[in-house]
Amino acid sequence: MKKLFFIPHVLFFISITFLVTACKKDEEAEGIDKELLDLASSTSGFTWYKNSASFLPKSSASAHPFSYLRTRYNAIASAALDSNGKVIDSTLFPEGSLVVKELSNSIGGLDRYAILLKRTGSPHADSKGWVWGYINKDKSVAEPASKKGASCSGCHAQTGNIDYMLMNIAHP
Repeated sequence: MKKLFFIPHVLFFISITFLVTACKKDEEAEGIDKELLDLASSTSGFTWYKNSASFLPKSSASAHPFSYLRTRYNAIASAALDSNGKVIDSTLFPEGSLVVKELSNSIGGLDRYAILLKRTGSPHADSKGWVWGYINKDKSVAEPASKKGASCSGCHAQTGNIDYMLMNIAHP
C-alpha cells in the first residue's frame, strides 16, 4: 500500500521539476551581451531617427514581436544621418557606430533593446562588421551576440536596406 501512495508523489515531484526547468528564464546578459546592454542603456549623446524620440508603430514588415519602436544613433553613427535625422542613402556606418532600437508593447514603455554595434574586429561581428544584440529590459538575453544576428540579418538584408538599416523603408 505504501508503494502505491509513494508513486504518485514521485511522479508529481518529477512533473514539477520538469515544468520549472522547461520554463527557465533567459540567461542574464554577461560578456559582450552585457557590454551591449550597458551601451544601449545610456541615452546621452544620441540622435533619434527623424530627430524625434516619439514611438512609432511597428511596420507591417517587421518581425519584431512588439507594437512600438524608436531608434537612436550614437554620435559616430549620427554621421550617417542627414539633417532630417534619416539614414543617408548608400551610406556605410563608420566603425564604432551604435544603433539602438527600443521596442515596446506600449507607448513610452521599454520591453527589449535591438542593438547594432559596428566593431569589425570583434569575434562576435558578422561579415559586415556588426555585432548584434537582442536584450530584454530585465537584462536577460533574448538572442546572444554570439549568434551574429542569425535570426535578424535575413530581414535586415532585404532590398533597400542601408547597411542593414530599414528605418527609411519602414518609416519614410
